Amino acid sequence: MGVLNSRPQRASSVASEVEDEPDYRFTLANERTYLAWIRTALGLLAGGVAVGQLASSLSDGAQCAISVVCFGLATVLAVGAYLHWRSVQLAIRRSLPLPDSVLVPVLTVGVGVIAALAVVATSVP
Repeated sequence: MGVLNSRPQRASSVASEVEDEPDYRFTLANERTYLAWIRTALGLLAGGVAVGQLASSLSDGAQCAISVVCFGLATVLAVGAYLHWRSVQLAIRRSLPLPDSVLVPVLTVGVGVIAALAVVATSVP
């Protein structure tokens, strides 16, 4: 019978301590994902500034609420993107399973809140 995995198996305690130099393509893919999250955070910052400065048809409270949620979500995404990049990089170097990301659900809920605020703000006469 053939061996399915020709790579030697390491004990789990050793695997978490030994770091190998990964294939550069995995590192670059991880960096591209990080940069995509940062780009999304910058877009939210720009949206918050635009609402705060240009949405004169909204009340001051609605402008402030939408801007604050945009700024807060951008901050959470930027910090979360760095933490996720770092944990994925360590997992790649230690040949461990990649960690799950909470950024997608956070972004989904955050954009939903922003959209709900915008709908309520525009429907109030």
